[in-house]
Formats: sequence, structure tokens, C-alpha cells
Amino acid sequence: MHEELHRGLEERHIQLIALGGAIGVGLFLGSASAIRTAGPALMITYLLGGIIIFFIMRALGEVAVAYPVSGSFSAYANRFLGPMAGYLTGWTYWFMWVVTCMAEITAVGVYMQFWFPEVPQWVPALAALLCMTAVNLIAVAAYGEFEFWFALIKIITIVIMIVAGLGMIIFGIGNSGIPIGISNLWAYDGFSPKGLPGMIMALVMVMFAYVGIELVGVTAGEAKNPEKTLPAAIDKVFWRILIFYIGALFVIMSLYPWNQLGSIGSPFVLTFEKLGIRSAAGIINFVVMTAALSSCNSGIFSTGRMLYNLSLQGRAPGFFGRLSSRKVPMNGILVSAMFLLIGVVLNYLVPGKVFTYVTSVGTFAALWVWAIIVLVQLKFRQELTPEQQTDLKYPMPGYPVLNWVCLAFLAFVAVVMCFDPDTLVAMIVGPIWLALLVAAYYLCGWNKLDSKGRDISSTR
Repeated sequence: MHEELHRGLEERHIQLIALGGAIGVGLFLGSASAIRTAGPALMITYLLGGIIIFFIMRALGEVAVAYPVSGSFSAYANRFLGPMAGYLTGWTYWFMWVVTCMAEITAVGVYMQFWFPEVPQWVPALAALLCMTAVNLIAVAAYGEFEFWFALIKIITIVIMIVAGLGMIIFGIGNSGIPIGISNLWAYDGFSPKGLPGMIMALVMVMFAYVGIELVGVTAGEAKNPEKTLPAAIDKVFWRILIFYIGALFVIMSLYPWNQLGSIGSPFVLTFEKLGIRSAAGIINFVVMTAALSSCNSGIFSTGRMLYNLSLQGRAPGFFGRLSSRKVPMNGILVSAMFLLIGVVLNYLVPGKVFTYVTSVGTFAALWVWAIIVLVQLKFRQELTPEQQTDLKYPMPGYPVLNWVCLAFLAFVAVVMCFDPDTLVAMIVGPIWLALLVAAYYLCGWNKLDSKGRDISSTR
């Protein structure tokens, strides 16, 4: 009998974890390149991507409310698609967060140089890793509390930027009282200057802005009242994505010509400076740093839970299944943190190309996990009787048609990735990673275990 994780995450934690996972550093730093690729029509791409992500989240929500367990989609894949699927998903998601956190911790070091240029980058990077590891070891409520405040900082910044931007657009605040208006949305070669090809090429950047949103499923095993908190968080995510992403992009591209963004600095910094806030660059640097810390915090949380669940499946060493006195998977957290430490060192030592190849697995992993979530819900629903289907507490709308729409969309994104040299790497390295995992699966004898980690070779 394995120990159960402590259900210490409250509704406000789950709400902000779901939202914080959807708003990453990309909105503050990476939006300019996506805008240059598609122009103002990028808003339509974000809307389309947001709709697909919402239905993927609804698929996850249906199963998570019925089975609120730690390990989420790895545990569900193990249960509904078979041990191999659970194993591949768990280890791939673990690796995705490890490489993501390597990049985020390194980024913290870079951001700190803004205030302390004389301090070596590795010092704040190491401090960030130690702090976030300590937070995750204290209790799950500590992780939830930090994530709540990290997410709140991002949200408040975006809301201020949107409200201030609308003030400039409508009333001319910061522009000598002359309303800026929204003509910039079509003044430079129209609303969709790059046409459909531009919108399609921006799709990859848009989808990876949403990476991390599935994290709410990982919290299911530690939510105080998953039947209530998970549906509430998932239902609100879609509308909040519309407000924060599309609202922010609408304001940014109304205020500044889309074809100048990227060469004139951060739109967030520019907007705050127009309001007369002199320390705008410092404020945005602080916000971006907390966004990176938030990602690191969530990564350590996720990796610990994935190793915990993989050990319960018998597809990772047994000591990962042991919990500390505070009911957190301490061994999984510490081992993941050790890998992060190695990654931070490698990031400074290894040429950039090698690090790009490693992090590209993370890009591939997101598509894999989202597809697995949709397939799990399909299989889950197929196993239910008609009576059980009508009794579902949080059914995914549009089943099974929308499942296939989501899978076709994800397949289309994978195809688009093959046409961009930067993302093609992920479509080559990703399958190699899966092949290595499959080889390890047979070499370690995990193919001889059932979904609960019991040896079935002797019963054949």
C-alpha cells in the first residue's frame, strides 16, 4: 500500500496555477517575433489555439475529476492506454520540465544582471534553484502559495498594461490628449499582411505559449476538493486567455506599428514609459524574473510528482514512491533538482546548439502530452456504460468529434514544425528520445510488469 499525497491545494491556488501556467515569459518577451510573423492577424491565431487548448483541458478535466490522482496524464495513460503509454508520457513530461527549468533558471541569472551586472550569472541561478527546491520540500501548500503570488504579479502587470493602453487608445493619455485609436491594426499592409502562411507559421509560437496550462491536471492528486476546484479553474481559463493574451496583443498592436515591434524594445516597457513611469524597464524585468521563477517552481513540483507516479507504476526506482513526513515526494524533488543543477552547469559549458537540441525535446513533449490527454479521454469514455456517461460530473463537450478535431490540429502543428529549421530539430530529436525510452523499457524489464508494477512474466 503506497502513501497518499497531502491534499493541501485550495481553490485559489488551483485557479492561479491554471492561469499562471498559461501566461509565461513568452507574452512579455517572445510576442514580438510572433507579431512579425503574422501581423495583427496573430490575434486570430491565438483565438484558434486557445479554443483547441480549452477543449484539451476539458478532456483532461473530465478524467481528472473522475480520477483525481497524482501523476495525472501519466497515470491515466497507464490505466487507459496501457503501461507503455503511461511510461513514455511520464518520463517525457518529466524531461520536458527538467529542460524547461534549466532554461528558466539560467534566465533568472540573466535577468539579475540588470541590477547586479558584477555578480556572475551562475550565482542567482543557483540561488533560484535552491529556493524553489526548498519551497517544494516544505509542503504542497507552500508551492501553491508561491505560485499564487507569482501568477498574481504577472496578471496585475498585464491588466495595468491593458487598462493604460486603452486609456491611450481612447483618451490619448500619455499622448498629449490625442487618442491613438486602432488604425495601426490595418494601416500597414492590412490586418493580415502575411496572409494565411504567416498565420500558420505563427501557430507553433502560439501553441507553445500555452505550454504549462496542463499543469492543473498534475495538481488533481493534491487539490482539497477536486470535483469543485478543477472544473472552476478550467472553465475560467479560456476566457482569461482571451482577456490576457488577445487583450494585451490588441493594445500592443494598436499602440505601435506591428512591423516596428521587436526593434523598438519591449511593448510593455514602452507603454509604461509613455505613462511617465521611469522605472518601467526595471518593473518589467522584475515581472519576467518572477515568471521564470514561477516556471521553475512548477517544474520542480511536476517532476517530483511524475517520478512518484512512475514508481507506483513500477517504471521508476521504488524510492521515488516514498513521501516525506510532510507528504511530499522528497526523493523525486531532490533528484530532479540535481538534474537541474547539472543542466545549469552544462548550459554554461556546452555550445548553444547542443542545448537547443536538448530543449527541443520539451517542444515535442508538449504535443505528445496534449495528444495523450485527448486519447485518454476517448478511451475513458468508451469504457463507460451509458448510465455512467450520463452521471459524469464534468463531461467534455463535443465528444468524440472534438477529440478528433483536436488530434488533427495537433498533427497539423507537428507538420508545420517540420517547415521551420528552428522547430524541425524537435521533430527529429523527439522521436529519438521516444526510441531511447522504448529501448530502456525493454532493457530494464519493465515490459514484464502490469499497470500496477506487478510481475506478469511468470503468469504467462
